[in-house]
Amino acid sequence: MSNNGVAASPGSPSGHEALAKQGTLPLAIGAMGIVFGDIGTSPLYALKEVFVGHHPLMVDPLRVFGVLSLVFWTMMIVVTLKYVSIVMRADNRGEGGSMALYALISRQLGDDGRTRTMALLGVLATALFFGDCIITPAISVLSAVEGLTIVDQRLSTAVLPLAMALIIGLFLFQSRGTAKVGALFGPVMLVYFGTLAVLGLSQIIKNPEILEALNPVHAAYFVLDNPGLAFLALGSIVLAVTGAEALYADMGHFGARPIQAAWLLAVFPALMLNYLGQGALLLSDPAAAANPFYLMAPESLRLPLVILATLATVIASQSVISGAFSVAQQAIQLGFLPRMKIVHTSASTFGQIYIPAVNWTLMVLVALLVLGFRTSSNLAAAYGIAVTGTMIITTFMIAVPVLRIWKWNKWLAWPLISLLAIVDIAYFSSNIIKIPDGGWFPLLIGLITFTGLTTWSRGRALMQARLRDSSMPMEVFIKSAAAAATRVHGTAVFMTTSPVGVPQALLHNLKHNKILHDRIMILTVAIDEVPYVSDEDRIGVRELGNGFYRILVRYGFMQEIDIPAVLKKVENCGPKLKMMETSFFLSRQTLLASDKPGMALWREHLFSWMMRNAESAMDFFKLPTNRVVELGSQVEI
Repeated sequence: MSNNGVAASPGSPSGHEALAKQGTLPLAIGAMGIVFGDIGTSPLYALKEVFVGHHPLMVDPLRVFGVLSLVFWTMMIVVTLKYVSIVMRADNRGEGGSMALYALISRQLGDDGRTRTMALLGVLATALFFGDCIITPAISVLSAVEGLTIVDQRLSTAVLPLAMALIIGLFLFQSRGTAKVGALFGPVMLVYFGTLAVLGLSQIIKNPEILEALNPVHAAYFVLDNPGLAFLALGSIVLAVTGAEALYADMGHFGARPIQAAWLLAVFPALMLNYLGQGALLLSDPAAAANPFYLMAPESLRLPLVILATLATVIASQSVISGAFSVAQQAIQLGFLPRMKIVHTSASTFGQIYIPAVNWTLMVLVALLVLGFRTSSNLAAAYGIAVTGTMIITTFMIAVPVLRIWKWNKWLAWPLISLLAIVDIAYFSSNIIKIPDGGWFPLLIGLITFTGLTTWSRGRALMQARLRDSSMPMEVFIKSAAAAATRVHGTAVFMTTSPVGVPQALLHNLKHNKILHDRIMILTVAIDEVPYVSDEDRIGVRELGNGFYRILVRYGFMQEIDIPAVLKKVENCGPKLKMMETSFFLSRQTLLASDKPGMALWREHLFSWMMRNAESAMDFFKLPTNRVVELGSQVEI
């Protein structure tokens, strides 16, 4: 029985056609609300952490110009060059993200050593992403609400309760979906980015010499003046590009061109104007380093700015949570996570899904994180290592398409990949120093997630291998046991993960009930390494004789599985299927941990626990509850 299946998405064939009809401008505005929420809220805390964080810098022209120069060129290299210009070319039929990139490489290059390495890297990037998903809502909302202390210091006691209320409310709201309020995300973020630009310009006009910071010479001066301090500062400077991975991960929702246009024409200019404005303020008032974002605004406008920034951080958090649902569904489809309950929160909007298990896990961990770290400055110590780890993995993975699939000129490709790798490794190395101060948290979450993903994938492979080893060839079964069995009216559908051999449920049914149905369908659900499979390519039927048919149903890793709906379209296997005359037989395996080679005993117990807690196959495949028969068996792995 296949373990795959999940929700529909805007990247489906019909979704891509709809995207093409909407035009670049509306999609670019929409992308501001979903794609750029994380990186867009970085100005709330990035420069503050550089100058007053765990490794504070003196606020003087050398360091202000040097830091801003590094921020600008980091955005140019990491975001504009790497993601916008290179990585977004690697779309897997419209979809992006680490899992989609792995599937693209696997499909193009086949199953070799490099592909297996890419699979591990993709899983590791996914694990680190979940660590990032926990920190982003916490640091974003806290940094926005902390603006209240700039408005009135007496409000400092309200920061933590208000942040907790917003975060818990956000997770409680998930089951209702965001289809109705989602349309407001883009316009709200457009206002937010416009405000960033205006605030920055208001300070740049007072100190226009800050524009000299765009010259990379200032970054060199800063680094050469005190290399050790500059290296430590990189751990905070990288906060300016957290969220860059979303440009690629959310490509299926909006398409590459609208995201690229939004970044180059609106988001990047607004962010840099704001950072330059904060720098201009620091040149004239070094004490403003305590919170340069809010102190750029006139005192009378700071409370409205807190409200707008809080809205922006809630939207950014919502985007990350939705991203976690999307990544979880891809992991389920590709066989790295067990089945989970997936709820569609909108009948008309693609990709609007809700996964309760993921939602409640995130809520508990985010709440614990806020209560444990208490301030955005403390959280900044935990932030960055998961992001930079993911960035390094993306650089290594994108090198494969650049060199082996697109076959770029090696004299161009190797220096380019080397530049990206040097920048990523420099930032990652700087963040390693944060591990004792909080960087251990996303690494711990990543390790736990990585262990779960790889254990499930390996356990499934071992279990299926054991079942194949013990299965009878279909031809032998049909000629011997099936030919002599009593046949009864109706159709039996036996679901199995293996496209060969006799399903365990079929053997047990014949053994215990001594009968076979007139028509028997051996059905396997296969998940292709593409986001979507068209209806024309969905179903394959092979007649085996004596009323037996083997059916292969293919889905993409972003599609929803509905077996009854597919069976209504099956042809070339007798009369049209009637659901009230059809029984579905499922195998339920009980795993027995053993000393057989394959996995460590503790991982076998973990895999067994994951199997027991997986969602019912009946619900996952949308089978009618009154037509399902489950037959158990024991398997040693």
